Amino acid sequence: MRPHHLITSLAAAITLASPGQEPASPVAEIDFLTTEIGQQAKALLTTKAIDWKSVREEFLAAAAQVQTDADQYALVRRLMARLQDGHAGILRSTVKGPDESKGRRYTGPRVHLILIGEKVLIRSAFKDAAEAGLRAGQEVLRIDGQPALEWLNTKAAEMQRQGSGFSTKQQALYSACHWGLADWEGTPIVFEVKDESGAEKSVKRIRNGGPNFAPYGPLFPPKDLGFVGRQSFGKTASGFGYIHLRDIPDSLPIQLDQMLEKIGQVPGLILDMRANGGGGCDHAAVFSRFLAKGQQWGYYEGKSDHPFTGPIVVIVDAGVRSAGETVAGMFKEDGRAYMIGDSPTAGMSSQKSEITTPGGRFTVRFSVHSNMGRFNKGRGIEGIGVLPHEIVPVKSEDLLQDHDTLIIRAEELLKSGFPEDIVDYTGPAAK
Repeated sequence: MRPHHLITSLAAAITLASPGQEPASPVAEIDFLTTEIGQQAKALLTTKAIDWKSVREEFLAAAAQVQTDADQYALVRRLMARLQDGHAGILRSTVKGPDESKGRRYTGPRVHLILIGEKVLIRSAFKDAAEAGLRAGQEVLRIDGQPALEWLNTKAAEMQRQGSGFSTKQQALYSACHWGLADWEGTPIVFEVKDESGAEKSVKRIRNGGPNFAPYGPLFPPKDLGFVGRQSFGKTASGFGYIHLRDIPDSLPIQLDQMLEKIGQVPGLILDMRANGGGGCDHAAVFSRFLAKGQQWGYYEGKSDHPFTGPIVVIVDAGVRSAGETVAGMFKEDGRAYMIGDSPTAGMSSQKSEITTPGGRFTVRFSVHSNMGRFNKGRGIEGIGVLPHEIVPVKSEDLLQDHDTLIIRAEELLKSGFPEDIVDYTGPAAK
């Protein structure tokens, strides 16, 4: 499924206005939306340096030119994108946007990309993309004839204009590397790549079906992992515990109990949060799984029969969103773990508001306050992200050898110990 901020009118929920209720004019509805958003989200608009007065004037003028329901839908969608808010969008509408699908599925080319400094590399290529000669670690020189980094920046801006909300630049570029490669089934895309020998080649891909544009998380996870829900767990080749959290369900504390019991005693744990799409759970209950039973630590108390009390390295990327950010962030901010990542998290974690326009045509959602206001020295998460203790760029040579740079670094830290005066927690030694 496409992320909520990329959902087209085809997937938008449809509701009916109350009987006898006359829809307001497009100008009146934009006036209402821009006024309410300007008042309710004033603090975040200021933090993000968005000139809402200019946005309001621009969209009121555009609303006066609206002629069809599809035009109005597209205009409201673009307005919500201007909030630079990964949670903002149309929740319900009595009108439909334009149908661009023509009966086609929305799909990717079975390729994911990754940014390493100014270089664009293939992060993964699978099925027929791999058969066509694309593989992890190849440098992407051009996409559809355009320099690869320029293409990604252009795509991120295009996605924003078309109605995709991003809370930070890192989230927009991360999304362009995956969702930005997707389009309607049957459409082509050309990658010009260079491999480790310096040889260049051009590979044309036809987008050919399947939800293959969503990233999984780890580049190359440890082998023979078990699964609980969407979470995976096991041990690395070096004997450290490993858990990848793909989402944050309400049952996460119970899932952690199950995974930690099966992992057993290990000298250290890697908690991999990459590509975590969020959700919602009792954060204190999650934290309690990493304290000895009865142990007090700040806001938290250990309550698990099978806790992990040793050192933890948390891994993040720009795909960690919403509740994924608050869960990952609390381990760093509250001194329980050392955090590494190739970038800060997505920066889309907030308290939301929902409003319905006069006449009931549109119900929209948008952020009004950042979550975890104590994070980032009182700045919260929204529009910033959770910043790792240590930025660890992915190494192209690791990609070529099917090695995960972040997991390698996490193991090094667990073996050698964390830098001094970074992580407060010094729990009992693992047996």
